[in-house]
Amino acid sequence: MIDALQQAFTLSGLSWILISILSYCIALVVNRALKSHPVAHPLIITATLVGLCLLGTRTSVTEYQQHASLLHWLLGPITVALALPIFKQWQKLKHYGWRLFLSIAIGGVIAPVTAWLSIFLLDAPVALQLTMLAKSITTPLAMEATANIGGIPALAAVFVIVTGIVGAIVSTSVFSVLGVHHRQAQGIALGTVAHAVGTAKAINMGDDIAAMATLGLCINGVFTAIILPLLFNAHFV
Repeated sequence: MIDALQQAFTLSGLSWILISILSYCIALVVNRALKSHPVAHPLIITATLVGLCLLGTRTSVTEYQQHASLLHWLLGPITVALALPIFKQWQKLKHYGWRLFLSIAIGGVIAPVTAWLSIFLLDAPVALQLTMLAKSITTPLAMEATANIGGIPALAAVFVIVTGIVGAIVSTSVFSVLGVHHRQAQGIALGTVAHAVGTAKAINMGDDIAAMATLGLCINGVFTAIILPLLFNAHFV
């Protein structure tokens, strides 16, 4: 945290944090103007705008991450703050009980395994395969878990962001095609598969969906981060 604060109060740190925030504000305006069209997802627009700024200033992604490290550090407290929807919907969570945990466990296994299988069949490098296994949990947990199993932490962050954006964009269509109209089921799917980005979408859909998404995000994230290092030892990769 100290390093993040030190970087934040430098001229470069303040500049890149400001650019990131302004880009997100612009993205929200564009998203509303286009009536929340999936292609105009705020994260896509924000990433594009920040990327253009990096290209224009010839700043590497590594330098940007160092200058805007405070934003990365804030992912932790923000994830913890997602417990509020769970508290508000606690009675519903108690009502579903073990069925919730079973659904999260199944989704938490199917999502990464199917993604891993696709790149395994393409004979991708082992490090890339291991990195893919952490694609459906939130960024801080994914990077730490990937580092512990011999994957590529920086690439894990990319996989996580892409997974979240794609999940948030296509989820409505997928729910419609598959006939998933149960609000709690939608929340569990969003949180378990599309982690924090999916949970952000769930928050806009209602407290009941947000609570389920948060539960899926937290349980899948914690268990994946624990189980992956137990199953894969980096020394044998």
